[in-house]
Amino acid sequence: MIHFTLKSAVAAAALLAASGFAQAQEEIIFGLSAANGSLQERTASEFARRANEKLGDTAVVKVFDSSQLGKDKDMLQKIKLGTMHMTLPSSTMPEIAAEYALFDLPFMVKDRDHLARIDETLFRDVLVPAAEEQGYRPLAIWENGFRQITNNERPINTPADLQGLKIRTPNSSWRVEMFKTYGANPTPMSFSEVFVALQTGVIDGQENPLTNISAGKLNEVQEYLSMSGHVYSPAYPTVGVAAFEKLDPEIQEVLTTTAEEVALWAREQGAADDDKLLKELEESGMKVNQADRQAFVDASKPLYEKFAAEVDGGQEMIDKAMSLAD
Repeated sequence: MIHFTLKSAVAAAALLAASGFAQAQEEIIFGLSAANGSLQERTASEFARRANEKLGDTAVVKVFDSSQLGKDKDMLQKIKLGTMHMTLPSSTMPEIAAEYALFDLPFMVKDRDHLARIDETLFRDVLVPAAEEQGYRPLAIWENGFRQITNNERPINTPADLQGLKIRTPNSSWRVEMFKTYGANPTPMSFSEVFVALQTGVIDGQENPLTNISAGKLNEVQEYLSMSGHVYSPAYPTVGVAAFEKLDPEIQEVLTTTAEEVALWAREQGAADDDKLLKELEESGMKVNQADRQAFVDASKPLYEKFAAEVDGGQEMIDKAMSLAD
């Protein structure tokens, strides 16, 4: 039997304190659905690296990708309840606040410079308050990217080519409406389920930025890649307001400022990746075509009308975003 004296107990406590275990380090749990190697995952990891340098011994950000902590809907619920701290929704944000469907309007974002101007104006004044009313706070706009269409039936040149195809979409009512408008049969499902669904023929195709197509190895189960660029989808590093405000104010400040810093890094990475990834996907055997942009623009008018009619201040948001394009 081992007996602990007061002296040995004091010595053990001193040793623990010296080794940094006297006070538990705050763990900031950051979960996302995107696959390892995708731009979303790399941005989250860059955020964690920078934040952890600033946080020192006070806290540590830990990233869990590939839906390890649940699907997007599950993780949004967890940050609201406080069982995790951050997540990175993208196309699911309009289900939180309809204003975010601005980014589901086809061809709304001209390029990344245009996105930066939208970020500087509409994000802080309109989008953040809309999410906060529902208990969420996006800290920044990161990049998911310009979305392209893949399938196993035929090249997609115009919306007519989508007629009847089962196309996976994110769990976004606005994206479902978009592909219905184009004549497809949209099938919402989580990204983690897409590879097997394509492999087994449950769906014919899907739409995603090149970074997700590549990281998800969708080129292994898809023949055609049609460069439609129909939507630029941001990703939003998001916290639950109630749980976030329980953190030490210094930790809150580090997470907020670092999220904003990494936004520019993400856009730069996305731009650098586009040509490289397209070449790699083509070399892997995918048949690439450039979709008819004007045909998709013409087919998208009902979506703009829906947004203007159904979202408070919708037409003003459209007009403001469009005025920032040049």
